[in-house]
Amino acid sequence: MSLERIRENMSTARRKPNQHKRTRQDHATELAEDYVEAIAAIIDRCGQCRAVDLARQFEVSHVTVNRTIGRLQRDGLVTSQPYAPVELTDKGRRIARDSQRRHETVHEFLLTLGVSERTATIDTEGIEHHVSPETLSKMQEYIDACRSTGR
Repeated sequence: MSLERIRENMSTARRKPNQHKRTRQDHATELAEDYVEAIAAIIDRCGQCRAVDLARQFEVSHVTVNRTIGRLQRDGLVTSQPYAPVELTDKGRRIARDSQRRHETVHEFLLTLGVSERTATIDTEGIEHHVSPETLSKMQEYIDACRSTGR
């Protein structure tokens, strides 16, 4: 292949929209969403959330949790002091609430399709972070339509 043809192909490739950009962005926020969602759920259930609660839930070491909490703190999603409970900031609570809504919609959609509870629970964890607002809206429309028709 000539150098001119290679340059032409590269130029054409640059003009195409990056199809994987959103997926990479979704992967980047996935851990933060999982953690703030878990923190919110633990606070709702127990009144407070400690690093040990997160280590148990995610089956990771205390060191891993502390590093993640540090990143969440840096990003303005949580506040935490040594030996004190983890608290969500307003931004963290918003993300947790949005993540929980997405989670519930995807899970209910899969159940509505007839997917088993076990499989729906597992699949939801992967899908919820990558579903677009448009797709999520259509999932909710489908759920609502099935409810209204009794299916």
